[in-house]
Amino acid sequence: MRYAYGVTTALLLGGAALSLATGYPAGAQVAQNDTSQMQNVVPRAGAPASFADLTQQLAPAVVNISTRQRVRVANQNPFAGTPFEDLFGGGQGGPQGGQGGTPQTREAQSLGSGFIISADGYVVTNNHVITADGQGEVESITVTMPDGAEYPAKLIGRDAASDLAVLKITTPKALPFVKFGDSRNARVGDWVIAIGNPFGLGGTVTSGIISAVYRNTGSGSAYDRYLQTDAAINRGNSGGPMFDMKGQVIGINNAIFSPTGGSVGIGFAIPAETAAPIVERLKTGQSIERGYLGVRIQALNEDLADSVGIPHNKGEFVQAVEPGQAAANAGIKPGDVVVKVDGKEVTRDQTLSFIVANVAPGKRIPLELIRDGRRMTVTATVGKRPSEEELAKNSFDQDQTPDDDQFSKPPTKQGNGLSEQSLGLSVLTLSPTIARQLGMPETLRGVVVNAVDPSSDAGTKGLQRGDIVLSANYQDVSSPAELEAAIKAAKAANRNAVLLRVQRRGQPATYVPIRLR
Repeated sequence: MRYAYGVTTALLLGGAALSLATGYPAGAQVAQNDTSQMQNVVPRAGAPASFADLTQQLAPAVVNISTRQRVRVANQNPFAGTPFEDLFGGGQGGPQGGQGGTPQTREAQSLGSGFIISADGYVVTNNHVITADGQGEVESITVTMPDGAEYPAKLIGRDAASDLAVLKITTPKALPFVKFGDSRNARVGDWVIAIGNPFGLGGTVTSGIISAVYRNTGSGSAYDRYLQTDAAINRGNSGGPMFDMKGQVIGINNAIFSPTGGSVGIGFAIPAETAAPIVERLKTGQSIERGYLGVRIQALNEDLADSVGIPHNKGEFVQAVEPGQAAANAGIKPGDVVVKVDGKEVTRDQTLSFIVANVAPGKRIPLELIRDGRRMTVTATVGKRPSEEELAKNSFDQDQTPDDDQFSKPPTKQGNGLSEQSLGLSVLTLSPTIARQLGMPETLRGVVVNAVDPSSDAGTKGLQRGDIVLSANYQDVSSPAELEAAIKAAKAANRNAVLLRVQRRGQPATYVPIRLR
């Protein structure tokens, strides 16, 4: 099972992850102004006393999905490293070699939910429901109807980026089906109902309201834009439908926030406006092409905004640029803040990744950005986004495990102590000798962190001895005095933070805002 708390979402795959669902029966509760007391808002008469009628109509189109997978697992030899290890075959002296023996392929199962979208048997679910997640291969997919009838399913198409998949089953009769609605009309507080297969129990209905629209969870993906609900969602709900009061699918249950792996009333569904066009292309066998700039971005949080002196929550910060891709060709640089793309403002609800992913590759678009306090516009020719597998394999900024090389501490302190007082950092000039000890080019210029106050913001954000500060507020620093000058300038400009560009061995240089104290 994969689940997360606080920053990441948990996929809702039965037996392996959790899923979100929402939906509401007909006759949604609405509010109206009381003409006698205009300040009072009361429920309109006729709010649903039961979801039974709507559920009866919709449940026949919601199905359970199960897969059989062949998964490679390590062969645990309890006698590994002993004279008896060859009893299990493949011991250290055996033909397979390896102390743990030969990896074994075993059968595994997964459970999830889905819904039928046409009378001839097209079924929609989450991609993670029908994939082995890189651990093996799916041998078979079975769709189970509410009446218990089982049908083998054929995978028609899947899209890892949006976490959607389309299956096809063949039956001797026309099947009940549901239709996508318009999630753009969804409002916070609307009733919804969810039907799915939690814990493999079979058809289960939960109800709730829409808690938020276009919720950004911070994952950074192109489709980090969900409907949030408090309807109870648990393992196995993944891929199930979220219905509005008209009985239309306005979301596909996908993920939850949870400290335990169970429902705590914070779930997420892929909006129908995102899912429907992708499902239609997958259904007809078309490939999904998305725009791509080739940047690593970060939300413009309070510390970043304060460090560069711009308003909060507007735009996104460029941490790195992939050489040879659209952003680099357009002249975008690390440290830029992108505030508008193709005429659309970049916000938490409308991220740069989402906007660009929905631009056709090859299109030229303007990007408005802020660089070192100056607004400017560049034009980029959007590239084609690689597959999720290619991105994971060839990520240009993929973290590497840094070595634990240390450098010799010089006998005297450098600077006048302002960086220690204001940032909680003791720094030294990066000499060629220290650079060599840290595994860096001898020509690299900067200051190296000699000590970090763990109670400081720098300590909280993970700066450590051996990190190299390349610049402060976009100004290169090659001595403690230059870093202290940048701190003084930030204080004179009434900024509450300083933006440092930090290089750690084996990792790309990253901008980190450090609050002044």
